[in-house]
Amino acid sequence: MFKGSSVALVTPMCADGRIDLPAWHRLLDFQLQAGTDGIVVGGTTGESASLTDAELRQLIVAAREHIGNRMALIAGAGLSSTAATLDRVTWISELGVDGLLIVTPAYVKPTQEGLYQHYRLAAERASVPVLLYNVPGRTACDLLPETVARLSSLQRIVAIKEAVADMARIRALRELAPRVTVLSGDDLSARQALLAGAEGVISVTTNVAPRLMAAMIAAAREGHADDSAAIDAQLAPLHSALFVEGNPIPAKWVLEQMGLIAGGIRLPLTPLSAEYHGRLRDAMQAVGLLPSQS
Repeated sequence: MFKGSSVALVTPMCADGRIDLPAWHRLLDFQLQAGTDGIVVGGTTGESASLTDAELRQLIVAAREHIGNRMALIAGAGLSSTAATLDRVTWISELGVDGLLIVTPAYVKPTQEGLYQHYRLAAERASVPVLLYNVPGRTACDLLPETVARLSSLQRIVAIKEAVADMARIRALRELAPRVTVLSGDDLSARQALLAGAEGVISVTTNVAPRLMAAMIAAAREGHADDSAAIDAQLAPLHSALFVEGNPIPAKWVLEQMGLIAGGIRLPLTPLSAEYHGRLRDAMQAVGLLPSQS
């Protein structure tokens, strides 16, 4: 269920910061029409840190009603507190999601034993599959392959979104935890990760170029290294440009230029700095998101 090309979806907002539900439906349709396999609601790219529980619930319910069973629906459920995470796991599990994405606890720097216990309790509380999420560049916490191997014995834990761009890490996860589906969480190295044994991606780039990402991931999964490399080379400027400022600032700017969302974003995030507009436009044009200029 969690293989292929999935998107960490932005949360569209009005200028005053309110959730923009019509734009939410547009984004869901955009992904459906492009052949995206799954969406993550309320992840890092969805500004999870600034969403209230009521807003997260609203987004999940609206997504399930809109997409039906046409895409996998994954909801972000991880917080820095284990107790708060367990509470969120409980009520999100009741909303008809296909899986829970639980990021490692940010800021608190737990030990590997602490991470094991955190995820063990979450898996025991959940009534749907659990996807681990390791992104040490944002959390200052690294879930090591050996700990993933311990966690892989727990029935509910079925996958990991691994954002460490190291193919040795991907291979170690495949060797030590063969039951766990490995998903790349780094767009720049996703193609190499699939060729090293990962089975999909949860992507930022897919927000704006879902068809190309789906085609690249499909080619890599099928072992067509040259075809996937050619598509990835086209996407490379976009992969890079979408991180010139903190995610999801650039992705939301691009989607606004595409007419899919308004420019709303919540502090402490701010709109994309003017100095990067040209770079993002060039990247958009490279993948056909803007008309060619003479």
